[in-house]
Amino acid sequence: MKGDITKQDRLIDTGVKRGPEHAFLVGVESADEDTMWSSEDSLSELAALASTAGATVVGTMIQRLPHPDPLTYVGKGRAQELSDLEKQLGFDLVICDDELSSTQQRSLEKLLDARVVDRTALILDIFAQHARTREGRLQVELAQLEYRLPRLTGRGVELSRQGGGSRSAGPGGAGGAIGVRGPGETRLEIDRRRIRSRIADLKEEIEEVRKYRTLHRRQRMAQAIPVIGVVGYTNAGKSTLFNALTEANVLAENKLFATLDPVTRHITLPGNQEALVTDTVGFIQKLPTKLIAAFHATLEEVIDADLLLEVVDVSHENAIEQSETVNDILGELHALDKPRVTALNKIDLLDDPSEVDTNLYPNAVPVSALQKIGLDALREKIAEVLANSMDTVCVLIPFNHGELVELFHRRGHVEREEHEAEGTLIAGRLPRSLRGYYAPYANNTI
Repeated sequence: MKGDITKQDRLIDTGVKRGPEHAFLVGVESADEDTMWSSEDSLSELAALASTAGATVVGTMIQRLPHPDPLTYVGKGRAQELSDLEKQLGFDLVICDDELSSTQQRSLEKLLDARVVDRTALILDIFAQHARTREGRLQVELAQLEYRLPRLTGRGVELSRQGGGSRSAGPGGAGGAIGVRGPGETRLEIDRRRIRSRIADLKEEIEEVRKYRTLHRRQRMAQAIPVIGVVGYTNAGKSTLFNALTEANVLAENKLFATLDPVTRHITLPGNQEALVTDTVGFIQKLPTKLIAAFHATLEEVIDADLLLEVVDVSHENAIEQSETVNDILGELHALDKPRVTALNKIDLLDDPSEVDTNLYPNAVPVSALQKIGLDALREKIAEVLANSMDTVCVLIPFNHGELVELFHRRGHVEREEHEAEGTLIAGRLPRSLRGYYAPYANNTI
């Protein structure tokens, strides 16, 4: 391993401890904040995140301000009220619903006898718990270190000089040994240097992973197998639907971010058309751009997909807000204009599933992944939308080239097929990359 950071030091605990901590949640409703989410709904989601991380929520506080206080996040009066509540409720953790600056975090921790973390740190903690593969762990560690670096502060002995001094100190003095004389550096500076070094190493390792994934994607493109990227808000039922469509055994729990690492499986659509389906990490509101960047290697599966299958939990009261959040993040990934099918999931939890409004979402199909309701209609819609992105062809394939007929069925979308004296006449749609194989057999009789 490069550098001098031990294996135990790699995943830095920036969030909730594994023990039963008692958390108090704090949010600021900003007048100039442009969001569809209410502060109450956002704090309710923060409570679900805290529970997923292993904390018990003992109380909440919301303050309406023009903008968060630059020193204490909430106003000074509310900060003092928070200190009083700490003595009454005995909480040992405060979680703020926005990303805090190092100044805000330090100021609150000086006022309180409790640790203070923000939404980003909490999400990172959950990511660290759920990362299973080497790629997932690398990406989580990179995100944690980049989050921690600007927040490093020196306290007490950590600011002592390391190896400083001069010859004038004399024998036995503080002059130091050859090679370490000079002004020295603080413990804080050493920590920063080590973290920067580790970040550089991680980026190199993740780049190797990215190259490996790129190679696999090129191989899939060469075979003209369409790729479907499953996206959606966290806990919308993505992994449950993924399992139902592919008969995979991906972890599916009623928790936020239960799945972190991407998984790809084969699927057969109507007409024996083949496709690959990739389950990816769920999205969530207030997800910092830096955090998205850290998971870019994984999210490239979304960027390079031929079709996006968005999963929406229609039973959730914030279903529209969640879908808009997904759109915002897809916009940041430059994937907003990709062909899309929307699975309106969890209709089994509705009083009247027939009242689901499919007009609010592109190519929407009501389903229940858990009860396996509506999956055939979903497969039909996926095949239809994929076909619309292909080129229309009509070919007459000689009988001695039956492998091309089979390939058309597996990679394309057959709309009409007839057996003529000279061979098999097929009209339908094909991926553009396969047009060359069928060009010699072009036929315009249909």
